[in-house]
Amino acid sequence: MHPSPSGGGVLRIGDLESDGRVVLGPMSGFTSAAYREFMKPFGVAFSISEMTSDSAIVHGTERTSGYVRFGSCPYTGLQLFGHDPGTLAKAAETALRDNPNIDFFDVNMSCPVEKVVRSGSGSALMSDPRRCGDIVRAVRSAVDVPVTVKIRLGTTMEALNFRDVIEETVAAGADAVSLHTRTAKERYAGSPHHMMAEGLQDEMSVPLIISGNIYTLDDAVSAMEVTGAEGIMVARGGVGDPFLVTQIDRYLRTGERLPDPTVSQQIDWCLELMDMVFREKGDEVGLRKMRCFAPRFIVGCRGCREYRRRLAAEPKGRDEMTALLEEIRERKGDEVIRANGAWRNDDRDSFCCQ
Repeated sequence: MHPSPSGGGVLRIGDLESDGRVVLGPMSGFTSAAYREFMKPFGVAFSISEMTSDSAIVHGTERTSGYVRFGSCPYTGLQLFGHDPGTLAKAAETALRDNPNIDFFDVNMSCPVEKVVRSGSGSALMSDPRRCGDIVRAVRSAVDVPVTVKIRLGTTMEALNFRDVIEETVAAGADAVSLHTRTAKERYAGSPHHMMAEGLQDEMSVPLIISGNIYTLDDAVSAMEVTGAEGIMVARGGVGDPFLVTQIDRYLRTGERLPDPTVSQQIDWCLELMDMVFREKGDEVGLRKMRCFAPRFIVGCRGCREYRRRLAAEPKGRDEMTALLEEIRERKGDEVIRANGAWRNDDRDSFCCQ
């Protein structure tokens, strides 16, 4: 079976045209400049930064400065969160002035985390479609690059107003809409409801990028077939499984199903990412990040649960982590990583980057 949205291998966001349709989704603690650069060769067409506070940009908070570094990645957007149209517009203007490599801005209207929602930001905005439109209008007036939004189905199953939000934001000038097909109340639990957005792309004049539980090629194909989406967003499903992006990209271009990688290939990619993360974050923070990343590279390897635990807890430095990864390669290197979304879902939050 093949997804049948229009566009072939091309995704257009405003005046940006990329040869590919896979979007790297924003993830706090993950999608730093190093991670975005690491994912680029796997077939990412567009990437989006970690969620960044509008107020922090306006006031020049030091911690936020690291979020807005942009290099040679494919088209890359800065994701902003906030609730006031004027402050979001000022943040976009400030960020673009200081970082002219920003290709577009993405406004977060989907984050369900309580501290974000409590401030009236993230998915709280879904309760006020008109404000969502006002925000897009304000940001568009402040910058001369495309503006996109990331939304959910609604705040609860009793308030499924995603079509209203899409109508308001597109009318205000949004160049694309990413839809996570869960409600804010559901957060990341259970299965996404792609069928609630069946054929949605046909109702829209801008690209729909579909999101939610994209852990396998079949997940991506199914989501795109149901919704007709022109783009597919890979987020948590790609952490530790970068080749998933390649599998999706190749399939959308040719219909070819690439085989799953071996443990040895996964370790090569993990070591490559480790070099980039240590270079970006330094030894202490880099090690903490890699204790999060590395176990995910062997999710799907039979009999590797203890190795995942050790990678998350034992290494005291880069050399120790490298040695442990090489031990895994020696014992398990020829084994193929199982592409099983349900199995991965059970394990996906076993380790964190805090």
